[in-house]
Amino acid sequence: MENNKRIIFFGTPEFSSAQLENIFHSGFDVAAVVTVPDKPAGRGKKLQQSDVKITATRLNIPVLQPEKLKDEAFIKELAAFNASVFVVIAFRMLPEIVWRMPKFGTFNLHASMLPQYRGAAPINRAIMNGETQTGLTTFFLNANIDEGSIINQIPIEIGNNETAGELHDRMIELGKPLVINTLNLLFEQSVRPVKQSIPVGELIKSAPKIFKQDCVINWNRPIIEIFNQVRGLSPYPAAVSTFISSEKQQLGLKIYEASIEAGHPNETIYSVLTDNKKYLKIALPDGYLKLTNVQQPGKRSMDIDEFLRGFQFVGEWYVSDHI
Repeated sequence: MENNKRIIFFGTPEFSSAQLENIFHSGFDVAAVVTVPDKPAGRGKKLQQSDVKITATRLNIPVLQPEKLKDEAFIKELAAFNASVFVVIAFRMLPEIVWRMPKFGTFNLHASMLPQYRGAAPINRAIMNGETQTGLTTFFLNANIDEGSIINQIPIEIGNNETAGELHDRMIELGKPLVINTLNLLFEQSVRPVKQSIPVGELIKSAPKIFKQDCVINWNRPIIEIFNQVRGLSPYPAAVSTFISSEKQQLGLKIYEASIEAGHPNETIYSVLTDNKKYLKIALPDGYLKLTNVQQPGKRSMDIDEFLRGFQFVGEWYVSDHI
């Protein structure tokens, strides 16, 4: 393949490594990969490589891991590859000196229908907000995060019970042809970029990073919002709640899966209902939230029947995170 079809790929997690592998096996010349430096992780603090580095190493692609993206030596090394396109997927913000470098531009794959859900957590936020549709967008980078001109988009339906993890995995596969199509358009110089615009009267929703406070369930909210919070944070970082007994015993849980059981509870609102064998649910003003997969601190996630074999609710229990 000619040098003017050379690519440099920027990325970190599984979402981007899957695209890297597909680009490589589609016959494009991936001259190098840029990813984060190895970081200590786990109890042993062993250096952990990013998913993108692991994939690039397996494919014998050179890997660059700069601490600072404006470092002069890194900029020179990057320029020496003479790549025509930079592909950025799930990476940090690039300085202008980097994204302006390739002659055909630098593009990003974003997991939303821009301009909706600009930001770091578009998959989580869309589900948490109860959206029924999202999408994928390729767009040119500019000086403002997620605001560059759109190259291509595809809409994606969100399932009624779909979790962020499930949507993430579907987006990986749906993103592959979109990225390849975008590369072909760029190398054929047939891109018709469309400037992002916000229709009059349309509310633009953002997708900021998920913080700890976003994970704590406020049980005073409508049950559908709690249900959407659980699936929008599953499997990571997961919705969390504290349960407390009339004897002041406490139990913290991550909640990975739940379902809504319709009804108008006669039981005390915010009380925990269980047979200590097969079911665990919370009585709420507008129904029951049935927990189906949970995790105690220091243990693995479990389906509710397995969890109840190891933990018994004795006496009266309530959720404590409510107004």
